[in-house]
Amino acid sequence: MERCIDGVCSGIFGSAVFSDTVMQERLPKPIYKKLKKTIKEGLPLDPEVAEVVACVMKDWAVEIGATHFTHWFQPLTGVTAEKHDSFLTPTGDGKAIMEFSGKELIKGEPDASSFPSGGLRATFEARGYTAWDCTSPAFVKDKTLYIPTAFCSYNGEALDLKTPLLRSMEALSKQAIRILRLFGDTTTKRVVTTLGPEQEYFLVDKELFMKRKDLIYTGRTLFGAKPPKGQELEDHYFGILKEKVSRFMHDLDEELWKLGVSAKTKHNEVAPAQHELAPMFATTNIATDHNQLTMEIMKKVADRHGLACLLHEKPFAGVNGSGKHNNWSISTDDGRNLLDPGTTPLDNAQFLIFLVAVIKAVDEYADLLRFSVATAGNDHRLGANEAPPAIMSIFLGDELTSVIEQIETGVVKNNGTSRTLEIGVSTLPVLPKDNTDRNRTSPFAFTGNKFEFRSVGSSQSIATPNFIINTIVAEALSQIADRLENAGDFRAEVNAVVKEIISKHKRIIFNGNNYSEEWVAEAERRGLPNLRTTVDAIPALIAEKNIRVLEKHGVLNRAEIYSRYEICLENYIKTIRIEALTMIEMASRQILPATLSYVRKVADTVASLRAADADYSCVKEELDELVTLTSGLKAAIDKLDQKIKEADASEGDSLSHARAYKDVIIPQMNELRAVADRLETIVDASLWPIPTYGDLLFGVI
Repeated sequence: MERCIDGVCSGIFGSAVFSDTVMQERLPKPIYKKLKKTIKEGLPLDPEVAEVVACVMKDWAVEIGATHFTHWFQPLTGVTAEKHDSFLTPTGDGKAIMEFSGKELIKGEPDASSFPSGGLRATFEARGYTAWDCTSPAFVKDKTLYIPTAFCSYNGEALDLKTPLLRSMEALSKQAIRILRLFGDTTTKRVVTTLGPEQEYFLVDKELFMKRKDLIYTGRTLFGAKPPKGQELEDHYFGILKEKVSRFMHDLDEELWKLGVSAKTKHNEVAPAQHELAPMFATTNIATDHNQLTMEIMKKVADRHGLACLLHEKPFAGVNGSGKHNNWSISTDDGRNLLDPGTTPLDNAQFLIFLVAVIKAVDEYADLLRFSVATAGNDHRLGANEAPPAIMSIFLGDELTSVIEQIETGVVKNNGTSRTLEIGVSTLPVLPKDNTDRNRTSPFAFTGNKFEFRSVGSSQSIATPNFIINTIVAEALSQIADRLENAGDFRAEVNAVVKEIISKHKRIIFNGNNYSEEWVAEAERRGLPNLRTTVDAIPALIAEKNIRVLEKHGVLNRAEIYSRYEICLENYIKTIRIEALTMIEMASRQILPATLSYVRKVADTVASLRAADADYSCVKEELDELVTLTSGLKAAIDKLDQKIKEADASEGDSLSHARAYKDVIIPQMNELRAVADRLETIVDASLWPIPTYGDLLFGVI
């Protein structure tokens, strides 16, 4: 295998992927054509084809060092799962051969008993099934052939994140093709959503990381006083890469390229020690797989370089958190972007139909969209001064908004004159293409030929946000298609549909500063939901209108929806509980003993000065504050411990339990942190038991 030399990568990209090129070279032509047809048109896989593919795939994998295979899936834990089986098959004569069947390729049966199910099955019902997602290429990593799969229960319910994503892609394709047929497109067989997720992350020194129990257990710092310098000089954003970071990024690129992940852009982000990686666009399910791989490989490569990669949404208080900007678009199977303004009136009319479908979808299902990014970690980020608020809105830019307004009124204004405007005729003005500034404060911004969903958290799987977007847009397209298919005058009906949607849903469009308090008040006046926390947002999943849309398009059924509702609440409770218990351990076993040592040291100084008949008033003041804070620290520890016990002992459903953690436990955690952080600024630095923010944020040289 060739390596990247002098910035030129030759022979590395996709070298560990069972790619289209590999299939074309190795598969018999009839088998290759059948498999490609299956992939392109979403057809069921022929078992005979699977048998041949399995044999060829195994031979290829063994040639590049694989000894095992695994069905790689994405359970409702938010991370990936894998069970490794060897290709080895004993022959009975003391020898063995390497075998891999079509059945083993298509279907696996991992024990599902310990994965979250939200009540879909009893714990003793262990059987679960994995099914090959042949649209996402297999790859070899760590001497194992990884086969991307979906994961479901014995009765067929989705137990993973990929299954609803694949279902939603089918739903959107079906409805988008209905629209395309109405506009005269008779050749497109499949419409796909494409995705380019920008991944933000922090890098800290591994030795310092290992001295922080909060980073180890929770991924974020639970204590930490503000350092003298943070991000206020704005000197880190796009700044020169530190040598150690540059080496990490170079190795990360190579590892990702081998796996077919098109890592494209890398740079320093706003906060000290914060960085970003942006890949090129891929089909949504492949992009989702690639993002899971990216997060995994980031951590492994960081470890090799003596670093720790932090993917939490808010690892440090007081500086920017990390998101995952979800750049989403829609394309035909021949590569035409349906969110790209056209060059003819008819193309523009088609573009406007897809545009207003998104506007309608986001407005009608803003609560469901907010749910899709609801996590305990993201609560620390959303609404802070580096991320969009919890209020969903759409940015279109001034020029496109002006066109939308002109369509609504039916009058084009140009150079002081006006004329009647009709969609689909030459009087429609040229639609702007990416000629407005990007609004970094908007949660859902149109940026030329795609929408950037900026609310997605850095550690979460992008599967959920995207299956929600796909589903709600599919529903909007379905309603539009129903009207247009029954229209007597197609052009007039297109005109009417676009106008009506703009008029009804323009409240969701906002091009201003989403960080401002004025927008919060304005959004309330417009009637837009403001689900500030995860606990506020999770119930949106089981709102009847949201259940209906997910069931209508076959993405999730009622039982699957309620199971995810329970899992989300359980995950929130467990996350906050782990954080609270970690705080108690660190405060009791590290911070309190260090503080007592310093109190003793200061008390000895006071006693010595008093014995020498010297002025000890200033030292006595410090001692008094230390004693007060130390007593406060111990009281806060005990109070938090008691509140956890009370919350866990309380009766009620999962939502009530989650609310107790939000309304009682988190405020008590904040109280404990405030005391500890004040002590950090007073206690002798040589006695302070954990690395400080200054150490962590500026410790990578």
